[in-house]
Amino acid sequence: MTGAPQIVIDGLVKRYGDRAVLDGVSLEVAAGEIVAVLGPNGAGKTTTVEIIEGYRRADAGRVRVLGSDPMDGGPALRASVGLMLQGGGIDPRARPRETLRQYGRFHVGARDADALLELVGLRTVARTSYRRLSGGERQRLGLALALVGRPEVLVLDEPTAGMDPEARARTRTVVADLRDAGVAILLTSHDLTDVERLADRICILDGGRVIASGTPASLMAGAAPRVRFRLDRSLSPNESEALERALSTTHPGAAIRADGDGGRYRLDDAIADPRLIAGLAGWCEAAGLLLVEVRTAGGSLEDVYLELVDSTDARAS
Repeated sequence: MTGAPQIVIDGLVKRYGDRAVLDGVSLEVAAGEIVAVLGPNGAGKTTTVEIIEGYRRADAGRVRVLGSDPMDGGPALRASVGLMLQGGGIDPRARPRETLRQYGRFHVGARDADALLELVGLRTVARTSYRRLSGGERQRLGLALALVGRPEVLVLDEPTAGMDPEARARTRTVVADLRDAGVAILLTSHDLTDVERLADRICILDGGRVIASGTPASLMAGAAPRVRFRLDRSLSPNESEALERALSTTHPGAAIRADGDGGRYRLDDAIADPRLIAGLAGWCEAAGLLLVEVRTAGGSLEDVYLELVDSTDARAS
């Protein structure tokens, strides 16, 4: 169950000269909710986060965090917002335990440093200098620092970047538990697996505008199933055309697209069914090609994201 909106952005505009980095962005994050902001580099994600944290002032629109303008909220607001940003800004000589204790002195009722180290899986490196931590360990320390003051609002910038699978899974659990405890969480990420598993809602930015928003399920609901296959070698242009013609007898409009290197392809505009797979296998046999792998699946979040961003880029050009 989500509560009242804790982050409210309405018609946000930010310009640098003649360039609109944000052009009318609106979104909300409620208590007990995770909202993921996605978008290619330069889409406006970082600027949005910087305005939420009070680092930059918007040129137009309304921004409220816990009911206050982040530029004017003062120490009480800043103490209630946890920020996990990339880059850290931590003294290379500092150690995780002493750093957490230092940050804790700025908060009333701060969380215990050793408990936080245990929570994020850094207990074994509690006395290791920051410069000797791995990239994933530095990320986990950044998360622990964001949680020192028991925040009501949490902003996470690429929270699992550089982490190994075990640390990534632990971090997802920590973030989900915080959501369940009523924290309002805004996260940015290029890891769509994290987003699909964690986010209650997704907001996709491109060119400073919101191009799509909704739950992961609603965004993927309209995505057509795709067939992906791999051959023992790449197709020539003539072979690609011949395969499309062969498949068009049962699936008009089926289009072959490269899906990476090494003979990997996908079929667009074709519904995955037994006739399509049989037609593909039959053509490969006749052409003397080995069908190494074939996979069918519903549209993924990655498919939806790439399609939306590609279509926006095509309209802009």
